[in-house]
Amino acid sequence: MASAELQGKYQKLAQEYSKLRAQNQVLKKGVVDEQANSAALKEQLKMKDQSLRKLQQEMDSLTFRNLQLAKRVELLQDELALSEPRGKKNKKSGESSSQLSQEQKSVFDEDLQKKIEENERLHIQFFEADEQHKHVEAELRSRLSTLEMEAAQHQAVVDGLTRKYMETIEKLQNDKAKLEVKSQTLEKEAKECRLRTEECQLQLKNLHEDLSSRLEESLSIISEKVPFNDTKYSQYNALNVPVHNRRHQLKMRDIAGQALAFVQDLVKALLNFHTYTEQRIQIFPIDSAIDTISPLNQKFSQYLHENASYVRPLEEGMLHLFESITEDTVTVLETTVKLKTFSEHLTSYICFLRKILPYQLKSLEEECEASLCTSALRARNLELSQDMKKMTAVFEKLQTYIALLALPSTEPDGLLRTNYSCVLTNVGAALHGFHDVMKDISKHYSQKATIELELPTTTQKLITTNDCILSSVVALTNGAGKIASFFSNNVDYFIASLSYGPKTGSGFISPLSAECMLQYKKKAAAYMKALRKPLLESVPYEEALANRRVLLSSTESREGLAQQVQQSLEKISKLEQEKEHWMLEAQLAKIKLEKENQRIADKLKSTSSGQVVGVAQEKAAVATATGQEEASAKAVPEPVHSASEAPDVESREDLIRNHYMTRIVELTSQLQLADSKSVHFYAECRALSKRLALAEKSKEALTEEMKVASQSISRLQDELTTTKRSYEDQLSMMSDHLCSMNETLSKQREEIDTLKMSSKGNSKKNKSR
Repeated sequence: MASAELQGKYQKLAQEYSKLRAQNQVLKKGVVDEQANSAALKEQLKMKDQSLRKLQQEMDSLTFRNLQLAKRVELLQDELALSEPRGKKNKKSGESSSQLSQEQKSVFDEDLQKKIEENERLHIQFFEADEQHKHVEAELRSRLSTLEMEAAQHQAVVDGLTRKYMETIEKLQNDKAKLEVKSQTLEKEAKECRLRTEECQLQLKNLHEDLSSRLEESLSIISEKVPFNDTKYSQYNALNVPVHNRRHQLKMRDIAGQALAFVQDLVKALLNFHTYTEQRIQIFPIDSAIDTISPLNQKFSQYLHENASYVRPLEEGMLHLFESITEDTVTVLETTVKLKTFSEHLTSYICFLRKILPYQLKSLEEECEASLCTSALRARNLELSQDMKKMTAVFEKLQTYIALLALPSTEPDGLLRTNYSCVLTNVGAALHGFHDVMKDISKHYSQKATIELELPTTTQKLITTNDCILSSVVALTNGAGKIASFFSNNVDYFIASLSYGPKTGSGFISPLSAECMLQYKKKAAAYMKALRKPLLESVPYEEALANRRVLLSSTESREGLAQQVQQSLEKISKLEQEKEHWMLEAQLAKIKLEKENQRIADKLKSTSSGQVVGVAQEKAAVATATGQEEASAKAVPEPVHSASEAPDVESREDLIRNHYMTRIVELTSQLQLADSKSVHFYAECRALSKRLALAEKSKEALTEEMKVASQSISRLQDELTTTKRSYEDQLSMMSDHLCSMNETLSKQREEIDTLKMSSKGNSKKNKSR
């Protein structure tokens, strides 16, 4: 193919070269013709110049002659003027002479008239000749300039063509060099291919013999051992226990653990969001401590108070699903029965969202109808109402797809296997939509909180509640983003893992077949355990050698272990002393904290009694709200918000103390781990030095064994000479095949030679050109 392309390139270049050469010849001929024309015109110009000089000389002679005649006429006129007075005196005597003078005068006048006419004619001819000469000279000069321009253009074209020809010649020479290099590489590749064909023929022959022997063996085993083929029918194949893929199960359990952590974070954020929303209804737009809130908000608050009974089952369902995925099971959609319970819990939560959605929208409308509600705040409330509708719709969409994924474990014909990938991709899209909706809610609620902060009637309780709601919305947004990215990263693995099941089949036919398969797997595992026989009292030789090496290396490691134990005991005693010291420090800090809290509480009591009453009412409300949450589950922390500063100081100091205590524990554990590792590495180094000495001894023994093996190799070589005759027949067969391969290679060589000849001919043509 490469040679054909190169020949095509050479043909195209040769055609272009011939065309350019013909054009060059035509241009050269035109330049020569133009040069001849310019030479002829120059000669004509010289002739004209010579004729002009002759005419100028004649003109000069005529002017000189005219001057002579004019002088003669003047002399004659003077003589005539002198002769007139004489004539008056001698009229009588000179009548005869006067007649003679008149005749002479008439002759002179006629001659003068002729000379004047001739002079006038010569002036006219000279003027016409001069004008014609100027006109011809101008034409010739213009034509000469045009010819010089054309000659310069032709010369530039000729220079460009010669430059192009030189470039093409250099390019063809480079192509020739490349072709020669390529031909050499092709020859090398041909040699390598010949060697590879020989090796492949040997490998093919060995593989053919091996496969034929295996086929005969497998056919005999199938005919003797297999009563029927249970993989032929999908109903029977679904009952076969698939090959246990421990890596797949560990991966699925890891993914389920990550999903459980994300769902726990999401559940915590949802609980906080609903709880703080309930607190906001109690204080805005009407504070329940001052006046009674509207019946709509009372009903809405009552429904929000029940959020834990709908949200916490989501975490429990995901926990059960995680616990059902173990290392011993086969995790596919047909076997994940716990996914159905998670789908039911999600359905109940969506029913809760549908129930509170109208009350939430009416509550936002009631806030818009308040007297202090500005236009910007009203716009934010309208945007939040639209966002709540979108949030409910996204949860409904997500529940639909999860319910579809739960169908294969309960109804065999509920979802076709070909639609699994489509449903999983739609779940990922729904999660990304949930993340987008939560981002909108976070943005609009933060804008609403900033607007409400500027209102004159905004209380500290409303500000803190808005901050808590905003933090829970941000947590929801982060959790939704993490779940969406997590699912998008693992959706390809989910789609690929759906084919995990029985071999040569489309998978499990029904949940019943999957359950039967799991029972068969348990029975097979129990059977394999029952087949295991107890070990005999005698120890195998290899194991005894390994134990001997371990015993020899462990004599020195005992001392290291004893030192390690002693060092660890000293460290334990030091750590106990430090623990007692820090316990005393913690008690002193606690006493100081109690005194500081008491001082702050006394100051607060003395400053404002009204604020204390408000704080007490708020603490009572928060205590009632958190009491029900503790009754439902103890995992979620209690959301407490009050206007006083004393609890904040206590919580801050508790957090600081807990942080430093945990940091101290971590540092001590890291120090212990580093010390133990150093002692362990020291013991290992001593054991390795001992093993190195043992290895040198084993090396000497192996050298002796190698001598014995060399003697056996010499004996086997003698036997090999006797078996060479059996392979001569096979070599003759291979030689015939190699002859055919050599013929094909000779054909390839001939093609390469033709390519070389064609490239050489093209290069010679280019050089001649």
